Amino acid sequence: MFRITKQFAFSASHVLGGLEADHPCARLHGHNYIVEIELQSSSLDHRGFVRDYRELGPLKRLIDDEFDHRHLNDVLGHDHVTAENLAKFFCDWARDRWPEVSAVRVSETPKTWAEYRP
Repeated sequence: MFRITKQFAFSASHVLGGLEADHPCARLHGHNYIVEIELQSSSLDHRGFVRDYRELGPLKRLIDDEFDHRHLNDVLGHDHVTAENLAKFFCDWARDRWPEVSAVRVSETPKTWAEYRP
């Protein structure tokens, strides 16, 4: 199995709903997010690629235009904007375009990652 990954970055704010009032994530705060998309295939195309990295440009445009320097609760329309839910959102969006997508990981900090695999 061949696997490729590509990372994208953005900065945004959010508030997590449903938490205790004294929980720090219940307050408005932000992160420097990293989104990593993984694609896999048992074979390569005629160019020797799982998929040309350049073809992933629409994901970069989505992140830059709709997520970067935004309030994620407004972008996604709910108060459960966790790294887990972001990973699922980006994975679903990407799989509609590229069937080879096998996972998306989202990091809020250098030491934390959430991953969604369909």
